[in-house]
Amino acid sequence: MLQKAGIIADWAAIESVLVDLDGTLLDLHFDNQFWREYLPQRYGERHGLSLEQAQAQLRPRFRAMQGTLKWYCLDHWSRELDMDVLALHRERRESIRVLPQAEEFLECLHSAGKRLVLVTNAHPDTLALKMAQTRLDRHFDRVLSSHTLGAPKETVSFWQAFVQAETVDSETSLLVDDSLPVLRAAREYGLRNLVAMRRPDSHEPARDINEFPAVESLSELMP
Repeated sequence: MLQKAGIIADWAAIESVLVDLDGTLLDLHFDNQFWREYLPQRYGERHGLSLEQAQAQLRPRFRAMQGTLKWYCLDHWSRELDMDVLALHRERRESIRVLPQAEEFLECLHSAGKRLVLVTNAHPDTLALKMAQTRLDRHFDRVLSSHTLGAPKETVSFWQAFVQAETVDSETSLLVDDSLPVLRAAREYGLRNLVAMRRPDSHEPARDINEFPAVESLSELMP
């Protein structure tokens, strides 16, 4: 259904559009900067460590949790680090940015009569903060967090639970996500129409992606 040249979808055949949040609608630079620099900086201040020392201590702990629900869980990291991680997010909330053309994309799909579902790994507290900051939730028919379904999007288990919560057809649904592991899990489950984001972080160069049809901006997907 998706043509590689120009990433043109047969929009007449698409009924539901499943859209990721961080790195698809929101600039992933916020999360990258938070976890790589800001939280280690504050952790270092708390424990008398330099930024480099704090990063060296935290990096393997973060890496060990990636791809699991705990990696996205603010409650887990607040307990693990003995810090109020949500409060640290609030301190940086002014840095949350919507990617260019993201809202125009959602408005276009809404006008075209498509069902819009936000599908995110974001912890409910992070999600609430980001929605309060951007008001993107007003564009969606439904918002679903992996924490509600009990498995991260990187697993087939998530997609099995997802289709129980939200009726979707693999032939008439389109998933847009920046995470290749997420797209692989969705493909393994059976979703047919998948698009990757090539530049989830505006401060980093676009990625070369050959495994899935890919766009640098959501404007490239507009009906």
